[in-house]
Amino acid sequence: MKDPKRITSMPGFFGGTNHYDENGKLVGYSMPGLFGGENHYNADGSLAGYSTEGFFGGENHYRADGSYAGYSTEGLICGENHYDANGGYAGYSTPNMIAGSTFYGSGNDDSFFGDDDSDSHW
Repeated sequence: MKDPKRITSMPGFFGGTNHYDENGKLVGYSMPGLFGGENHYNADGSLAGYSTEGFFGGENHYRADGSYAGYSTEGLICGENHYDANGGYAGYSTPNMIAGSTFYGSGNDDSFFGDDDSDSHW
């Protein structure tokens, strides 16, 4: 298992969200989708994936090629729990003090947020 990953998400321009790694480097951003959900982009502007609302709440996540990447559910008290495509625990997000959220990855290689050697949010 790799070291846990941390991605901090902060409000950006035009209703989007910017995502930063542990060192403050921009690793990606998300924008509202035209028909709901969110589109997720790598820092270079390439499409990384997208998220849609789940049938029973939460969100379903997909990679740029349309393959299923995982899902998120509301946390018991606040924030969200994240799971990979196989249902394995991938980490959790909590609100941060500035108005965004912080994702704490489990460190599993199959986390849908990508591995620690990648600049990809997915």
